[in-house]
Amino acid sequence: MNRLVPISEASKLLGVSVPTLRRWEAEGRLIPEHTSGKHRRYDLLKLKPELFRASEDSRKTLAYARVSSHDQKADLERQKQVLELYCAQQGWTFELISDLGSGMNYYKKGLKRLLNEILAGHVGRLVITHKDRLLRFGA
Repeated sequence: MNRLVPISEASKLLGVSVPTLRRWEAEGRLIPEHTSGKHRRYDLLKLKPELFRASEDSRKTLAYARVSSHDQKADLERQKQVLELYCAQQGWTFELISDLGSGMNYYKKGLKRLLNEILAGHVGRLVITHKDRLLRFGA
């Protein structure tokens, strides 16, 4: 999709007439770019930024829960429920990752998977119950 469009396409996209766009330009509400032939070109990123957010929307939401020991298994289930409820209330489609292990252990299976997804650029949002659930130090 071309980011710079002529006035006719911009008017159709915004649902207003061409004279309205010209009036908005005269009022200083819109500032188009001009070609060497003095034709107006409107930047779609400024007019309709939601058209360019598709790549962000395709990124995942991950929810991460962790407890330190097997004795806290019930706490892990509560964390999962809280995360599921919160993400569902926000209307997000999400994936839940949980771990059982110390917050000082960087080699947990779920944490490795989480970090790999983030580094690959597949994650747009990370949801945790407390910041120390991710890692004890360096979070």
